Amino acid sequence: MPRFSCWLALAGAVIFADFVSKAWMLAAFQPHESVVVLPFFNLVLVFNSGAAFSFLAGAGGWQKSFFVSLALAISVWLVVMIRQHVAERLLPTALALVLGGALGNVIDRLRFGAVVDFLDFHIAGWHWPAFNVADSAITVGVALLLWQQLMLKEAAND
Repeated sequence: MPRFSCWLALAGAVIFADFVSKAWMLAAFQPHESVVVLPFFNLVLVFNSGAAFSFLAGAGGWQKSFFVSLALAISVWLVVMIRQHVAERLLPTALALVLGGALGNVIDRLRFGAVVDFLDFHIAGWHWPAFNVADSAITVGVALLLWQQLMLKEAAND
């Protein structure tokens, strides 16, 4: 049975991977500098002061405190949920990924007032908004949460 500390270690691993990848980008790139890696993928250093897809990026600065407070409150709730479901596998994995991602982005907001993004996928001139390792962990965690809910619904219908 996994222990609570194992799930927190997973969240910590996400925070570490996010921090190291952003530190490398900050050392190797200037803001808005872009390097083509693959025909559909670039590395580009950008700062996002808003939320997902730059939502509220131009809101005048109040959003930093709002997003930090919201992420910290959600993180406390995630830790409580992980503790309550510590013996399971899928749910605490998903929650730990979201927790690590949320805290990784909080670190950026506290350090820079914005989140460091650098992964730029594109096709036919259309670019997906740049994102980072923390965003990826949050996305995978949410996908796992949705999958778990679908599995529970199917089990209830059987």
